Amino acid sequence: MSEILIPKLAIIGVGLIGGSLSLALKEAGAVGEVIGYGRGKPNLEKALELGVVDRYTRDPREAVKDADIVFLATPVKTLSTVTEELLPGLKPGAIITDGGSVKGAVAEAIEPLLPENIHFVPGHPIAGTEKSGAEAAFATLYRGKRCILTPTVNTDAKALQLVEQMWQLAGSEVVQMSLEKHDRVLAAISHLPHMVAYSLVNAVGSYDHYEENILEYSAGGFRDFTRIASSDPTMWRDIAETNREGLLEMMEQFETFFGELKTDVAEGSGEKLYEFFMRSKELRDAIL
Repeated sequence: MSEILIPKLAIIGVGLIGGSLSLALKEAGAVGEVIGYGRGKPNLEKALELGVVDRYTRDPREAVKDADIVFLATPVKTLSTVTEELLPGLKPGAIITDGGSVKGAVAEAIEPLLPENIHFVPGHPIAGTEKSGAEAAFATLYRGKRCILTPTVNTDAKALQLVEQMWQLAGSEVVQMSLEKHDRVLAAISHLPHMVAYSLVNAVGSYDHYEENILEYSAGGFRDFTRIASSDPTMWRDIAETNREGLLEMMEQFETFFGELKTDVAEGSGEKLYEFFMRSKELRDAIL
């Protein structure tokens, strides 16, 4: 058991991401009281029942009263609005951090709102599933996964250190990088794959050569590949809008390679197809 690192933690948005952080810190003995905030009462009641939070409120100012760390786990386009709502309830020295998948737009929106005695540490745990809500949370979600922190010139050094310790105790390997690098890296490894999965399901589901829905024939490979298309549409709408530049760059990159593959298929070039598939296999195998 670790010493209590965070006497009072407020989770704003008690779903998979926020709930799993709470459970991980509870399991590590690193947190005292956890207060949950959200607009959906049934989900908050379930979080209390499951021990994800110790109590809950639907008043943002009440949720963050005396909190040492406030973790924002709502869709990225809501983060600045939520911050404005809870700011009057924060004590001097409180730390706000987040789990948003886009960092540049979030930091740009939140930092100008903050008084000098409130600290913001932008962050993003690289973990998740397609499920949502308090029931989806589990203590080992972050174990062995990376968490990226993206401090800015305004980030307080002690606040950054505390947030880094928090994620380490949750089981994550913590790395730091610039806001821009984060958004471009995530556009490649996370945001693009989701766009591809959503597009693939729409393409196959809209195929009308036969009267029946051919998705009913999908087996393991298709279902595994498109699992992430079951993710929250609100979250991914916000990500696509707020990381537009990085995402468009990667979509164009993907179009280039998909176009190359389409040409190889059209030409019936077995040699080129083999080279294309082998190149991909070698790159994929190298990361395992």
